[in-house]
Amino acid sequence: MAQAIDERILYEDNHLLVVNKLAGELAQGDKTGDASLVDLVKDYIKRKYNKPGEVFVGLVHRIDRPVSGAIIFAKTSKALSRMTVLVKNRDFEKQYLAVVKNPPPLEADSLTHFMVKNERQNKSFVVAASHKGAKEARLDYQLLKRSERFFLLLVDLHTGRHHQIRVQLAAMGCPIKGDLKYGSDRSNPDGSISLHAFRITFEHPVKKGKIEIIAQPADILPWNLFID
Repeated sequence: MAQAIDERILYEDNHLLVVNKLAGELAQGDKTGDASLVDLVKDYIKRKYNKPGEVFVGLVHRIDRPVSGAIIFAKTSKALSRMTVLVKNRDFEKQYLAVVKNPPPLEADSLTHFMVKNERQNKSFVVAASHKGAKEARLDYQLLKRSERFFLLLVDLHTGRHHQIRVQLAAMGCPIKGDLKYGSDRSNPDGSISLHAFRITFEHPVKKGKIEIIAQPADILPWNLFID
């Protein structure tokens, strides 16, 4: 049984709410019609604060459906507009954990590629910098741990391209475990990919001070292979 949203809240105040998203959950509604985190957050706020009528919830940033980890919602329109500016200006640090099958070429490195998105395939590709519509993608990675069969990477994301981490790690020969779309040879049993939004850091949009949120991955394979 999926963990209730009340048990997955990482941070909450009058302006923001941060949830540890499960792999497979939709961040917001789409053509599938499946329940989304936006719906769950609205229901949670309505129940907890006994709010009548429609509840305002704004999605600050997205995480791909098969990815887990910290995701931020705004509880007021002021917080949403200010957070949107922070994200757009990249005043918003994001670190991910990724489990890959192949060892990275170096224990730590910076990757820069140019990418384009194919809307029809819902897939992105590495291309030459001169390619029409190409956008620069940058990240840093560090090898944290090894297990018998897998490698755990910490990824600092510096740009926000479509499927960026998935594409760039695959381009260096390290597709993410379970990510069939980008070169993994086998799917995960639950349809997830082993990518997790681990840490987010940002200036609070209303109150003074920096906020750091850490979301631990679920205590299941392959994440529990790396727990001491």
